[in-house]
Amino acid sequence: MTTLHDTAVRGFASDNYSGIHPEVLAAIAAAGGGHQIAYGEDAYTEHLQEVFASHFGDGVQAFPVFNGTGANVVGLQSMLPRWGAVIAASTAHINVDEGGAPERVAGIKLLTVPTDDGKLTPELIDREAWGWGDEHRAQPLVVSITQSTELGTLYTPDEIRAIADHAHALGMRVHMDGARISNAAASLDLPLRAFTRDVGVDVLSFGGTKNGAMLGEAIVVLDPEASAGLTFLRKLNMQLSSKMRFVSAQLIALLEGDLWLRSASHSNAMAQRLRSGVEAGIADGSITGVAFTQPTQSNGVFATLPDGVADRLRESFRFYDWDAAKNEVRWMCSFDTTEADIDAFIAAIARETAHPGSEPGRGVQSPHVQVE
Repeated sequence: MTTLHDTAVRGFASDNYSGIHPEVLAAIAAAGGGHQIAYGEDAYTEHLQEVFASHFGDGVQAFPVFNGTGANVVGLQSMLPRWGAVIAASTAHINVDEGGAPERVAGIKLLTVPTDDGKLTPELIDREAWGWGDEHRAQPLVVSITQSTELGTLYTPDEIRAIADHAHALGMRVHMDGARISNAAASLDLPLRAFTRDVGVDVLSFGGTKNGAMLGEAIVVLDPEASAGLTFLRKLNMQLSSKMRFVSAQLIALLEGDLWLRSASHSNAMAQRLRSGVEAGIADGSITGVAFTQPTQSNGVFATLPDGVADRLRESFRFYDWDAAKNEVRWMCSFDTTEADIDAFIAAIARETAHPGSEPGRGVQSPHVQVE
């Protein structure tokens, strides 16, 4: 087949824009050939259980699925009765970016709490953790947190432990959306289990797509008492892959060695290079009117730009508005982002902020609002 796109094009819209890591692609090819039993009774999915156990400890069980929304919806559904509700940050992916799937597909009521940094605390959880036994209210039975958050911030292990202890004391369970969990581990310089199973997370959505996989995530049950029915729910929700070996092979390629960590560390480093370069430009006056809105703790950079700058930059580098009314944008880096990509983007920011009419002001709604 002829390549239909320009492989030199780079952008900062999403880590979903990147291609497949060559080592993952090789793993898919290696898993081909011959016949393996379908629907997860294959050698690769069996071995994947051992790989996840090496990271999270004995007794965990991994259920490969197609995508992150599927992992979140099916995982949460397995944690709740029909009358259950989930407490989450208002910026959470399950609330903002999953097309209502938790509500429409899983029948889950979301109880959301506004946060400045995308992170929940026990005090914020208490805003919605009430009404047990009230037949007129969906029962809050799960707290869902995201690591790293949708704002690129990180929970420390102590912060997650405080949330888990508080939730468990109230009779609730804890779910983690780990679409970018590898970036969090790389930034925290901790093993995966140190801020998940060891601090009280019950069920995890483990992300692979944003870190070099073609497709595929996994629901990882860290506490078997917290989840039931996944064998049936995965099929019921159209997340059971017939040729599951190819999903499992990708996760094995990421997790059996250090590919997951190498790739995440690189994308984090590129985000830091981008932020540092813009900060240097602000300091020497070559970049004007740019301010950061969140700390850069993983592979995303959040900033505000002068009027008109975002659209001019997007003529060469695609990225999304986070809050167009405030001129706030999000720049994401990937496993294949290069230093040259970053330096070219910084130079473009400097060039465009020097453009006449680039004074800070009220934002204009843009057709480029999307987050992933």
